[in-house]
Amino acid sequence: MTNVENLSSVPASEDTEFGFKRAEMYSTNIANSITSYGRHVFVLYKTPEAWISHVEEEGLPQRFATLLKDRKSDLLVPTKLNVCEGGGSDGDVLVFPDMVRYKGIKDTEVESFFEDVLVNGKPWRSGREEKLSGTFVFVCTHASRDKRCGVCGPVILERFKQEIGSRGLSDQISLKRCSHVGQHKYAGNIIIFSPDSAGKISGNWYGYVTPDDVPELLDQHIAKGEIIQRIWRGQMGLPGGVAEKEHEQRVVPNGNPVVENFTGGCCQGSNGSVSCCQAENPKPEPVKKEGKCYIWFQPLDKEEMYLGAAVVGAVATIAMIGYTFFKRSG
Repeated sequence: MTNVENLSSVPASEDTEFGFKRAEMYSTNIANSITSYGRHVFVLYKTPEAWISHVEEEGLPQRFATLLKDRKSDLLVPTKLNVCEGGGSDGDVLVFPDMVRYKGIKDTEVESFFEDVLVNGKPWRSGREEKLSGTFVFVCTHASRDKRCGVCGPVILERFKQEIGSRGLSDQISLKRCSHVGQHKYAGNIIIFSPDSAGKISGNWYGYVTPDDVPELLDQHIAKGEIIQRIWRGQMGLPGGVAEKEHEQRVVPNGNPVVENFTGGCCQGSNGSVSCCQAENPKPEPVKKEGKCYIWFQPLDKEEMYLGAAVVGAVATIAMIGYTFFKRSG
């Protein structure tokens, strides 16, 4: 097995602070640390070395981010947005779980694409699209956003390249560098879109990933469809993920989740550029307590209950006397 140090030229001091040896690694239970969502859009744009910290605030990514924010209520499903390396194909857009690549979208075409594909769920009228196949692995290497991603991401990427090549899987697995996916402290962060045994595409998120996890991700997750629970963050399309900020607050230092009644959440991306799920408020439940009767969730003591019964009985008696008098007088 390839050693981490052989893959990374990061000085030991930086590895301790930003790399795989930092103290925060494995300090938190990261299961379900993503919000529930149903679609992921990746805009191909430049290279990670050229990305600004908030890459969704410039160029083509900005056009998508603005529309996702302004028209979130029009979307078919909650949607996340990321940028991935262009590789000479700037303007192409990948959409999961649709598994479609839309080619060469220009600034002037973003609105029509958004309307056709993301709002109405129809083919893009331009017709410049192709069906994707195989598995897609996105590794966060957004160094200008957070140094932990800049240190961990490239090392994980290199290990993937080596393992994919040695297994002869280069034609089956596409590997791409992507922008910030949320929660830098869980670096290395990766997302894998792959088909299950029935051919359905799932998008699984992993955090605290190290180069030593890569063979297992290939052999267990991608080859067999088995989730690696210890580093799993969540899955596209699954309900129940809580907002990342809420998740952070609900985990104690030893990594054990705080169990509370929590519903709802908001799908988030950089600068709030994605749609939000409708939050729900927990319904109040009556509390059972010996010696009291609860009506409309308000407690009544026994004495109050007896008094109420007496009043009702008196009213009924008066009504009966009145009815009898009425009958006789008629």
